[in-house]
Amino acid sequence: MGIAQTLAWASSYYLPAMLAAPMAAELDVPTPAVYAAFSGAMVVSALVGPWAGQAIDRRGGRVVLVGTSLTFAFGLAMLGLAQGLWTMVAAWLVIGAAMGAGLYEAAFSSLVRLYGQHARGAITGITLIAGFASTVGWPLSAWMDTQFGWRNACLGWAGIHLLIGLPLNAWLPKLPAHAKPERLAAADPAQAVSSASPSPAPSAPRSGYATALLAFVFAATWFISTAMATHLPRMLEAAGATLAAAVAAGALIGPAQVAGRVLEFGLLRRVHPLLSARLAAVAHPVGVAMLLTAGPAMAPVFAILHGAGNGILTIAKGTLPLVLFGAQGYGARQGWLMMPARFAQALSPLLFGFALDAWGANALWLSGAIGLAACGALMLLRAQHKPDSQVSVLHQER
Repeated sequence: MGIAQTLAWASSYYLPAMLAAPMAAELDVPTPAVYAAFSGAMVVSALVGPWAGQAIDRRGGRVVLVGTSLTFAFGLAMLGLAQGLWTMVAAWLVIGAAMGAGLYEAAFSSLVRLYGQHARGAITGITLIAGFASTVGWPLSAWMDTQFGWRNACLGWAGIHLLIGLPLNAWLPKLPAHAKPERLAAADPAQAVSSASPSPAPSAPRSGYATALLAFVFAATWFISTAMATHLPRMLEAAGATLAAAVAAGALIGPAQVAGRVLEFGLLRRVHPLLSARLAAVAHPVGVAMLLTAGPAMAPVFAILHGAGNGILTIAKGTLPLVLFGAQGYGARQGWLMMPARFAQALSPLLFGFALDAWGANALWLSGAIGLAACGALMLLRAQHKPDSQVSVLHQER
């Protein structure tokens, strides 16, 4: 699943950075039009997410992820064959549907469907592998574009999904025949904990309060991460760094993200995910304060803090809903929780770009304030105690 996720991210989220310019040139459209179509894809992914999560709750992840491998391949083939603006937009919308049902949220939901409350380690492991998606995707897309052109690069990614991603997702374990939601109570009680029936709306006011806080946290942190991914070199130059220093600092973000995930997999796995998420959320504001007060010499420190925090928060997007609300209905709940984040992600490049144009490096105070607000929301959340029956089942499993 980690390899399949690497392919999915590399051929969707990280594709425009390498192919938007040659795509726009040949199709005779402005380069921003390609990014606007990509933003439309993220909006579609937000709308598809809850449906995909509910499908995983009912049927498990294998069927859904196999379907998204086919959808990715179809959308990328459409993109490679696009003849103008509207066929290009249509292709990105198809890719957006695959993103909504085939990126991290779907992978996390599939793992929770299989492992229940014990999915945290597997979630971390997948993000460790897929953390190299840009490392794999950017050079491979650039090489295919240079050697064969951007159209064949898209067709090449489509073929990779069919030849590698599809078989890997098809090898996911099938759910047991008795794992129907309506039969779980009469079947294996341990399976009842790990299964996820169609998610009911939270009935307790506290659950609704926690859901709203968590949705805000995810939207805020995805806004920041997408803004930095889009504008980091330009933003560091505005803060006084040279272009070479800005590029060098930006190169530290990927390794820092992986290092943060290794830290989560090792030391931080012994603490509650809320604590690790709070530490991660405050990393970006601390980096902002250091960069804007001490100057461009702090650019590498800022990049490391931002990258490490972002890496841990990626895992928190999978583990926090699990520990706060449990495994039941996880997939659909994850889809609804991430819907505001997908919209924030779609708007982030445009809005932060406007802020950067208007305020220069001081636009970082905006991202820092959003990060502090996310940390404050996490401070308001409290760990939920497991029901006695669930504690008993987990004790039996141990």
